[in-house]
Amino acid sequence: MSPLSDAAAARPAEAALFTALVDDAAVFPPGNAPLAEALRLHRIHRASGYAAWVGPLLVPASGARDLVGLLGAETPRAGEALRVAVIGRPGTPGTDVDEAVSLLRTTDDVEVVGVELGWTPGWRETPFGLPLSLEVPRGAAQLDAIADLAADVSDSTLLQAKFRTGATETWAWPDEGELATFIRAAVDHDLGFKLTGGLHHAVRGTYDGQEQHGLLNVLVAVRWALNGDEVDELVPLLAERDPAVLVAHTTRMSAADAAIVRAFFTAYGCCEVTDPIGELTTLRLVEGA
Repeated sequence: MSPLSDAAAARPAEAALFTALVDDAAVFPPGNAPLAEALRLHRIHRASGYAAWVGPLLVPASGARDLVGLLGAETPRAGEALRVAVIGRPGTPGTDVDEAVSLLRTTDDVEVVGVELGWTPGWRETPFGLPLSLEVPRGAAQLDAIADLAADVSDSTLLQAKFRTGATETWAWPDEGELATFIRAAVDHDLGFKLTGGLHHAVRGTYDGQEQHGLLNVLVAVRWALNGDEVDELVPLLAERDPAVLVAHTTRMSAADAAIVRAFFTAYGCCEVTDPIGELTTLRLVEGA
């Protein structure tokens, strides 16, 4: 496998591939940053040369009141509102998330841009009036959940699936076959999605003894899924560990390719946004970082 610096692109990829792609999940595992520190660093990210690649700050519903307190203690500042998405991990009652959203929506200089919850058959019972990401289960129930979400998608209903790509104590790492199956199902149902957990690096590999999917692998696999590739054809793309191969695939994507890929793969949460962005910079796929 080529070192990242040896695989550097001759020219950047289409900027739209990476714009607002990496949501700031600093307070979530494995980063587990205190909310005050996550807020401080997010302010730095949003003022940096790589701000274009960074999405909203992800805040657990249970931390909404603490965030309001932190903002109240800040010196008033001019500039953009703090963009946040409110997260309820699977099992969190929708009413708890609704209370957090209501609180943050009435807080000065905060813009709530989305809500994330675990999918349940009763997810429609709490209307948020915001873009909604629902984390789907794995196994046989996944296709039912994806079909259920796809049935409600429209131009006026911003709704997408969410899938966990990283391992936790209760969630084994999903291999290339499982991730390819999710991507194929989402594309087949014309359903956008975001990913969470485990996408800390640009290229598929073993990091600190753990298997991790690669950001570029996912972008390339989505492009080929849109081209009609089936699961068994997507698996090698997700398994590719040579950055030079992935860089070549990525830089060949046109502006139209980038737009449709990102219409499906909308974002993912990462607890340290500078990790993937730094690697994309080393690969010369992005400018301005």
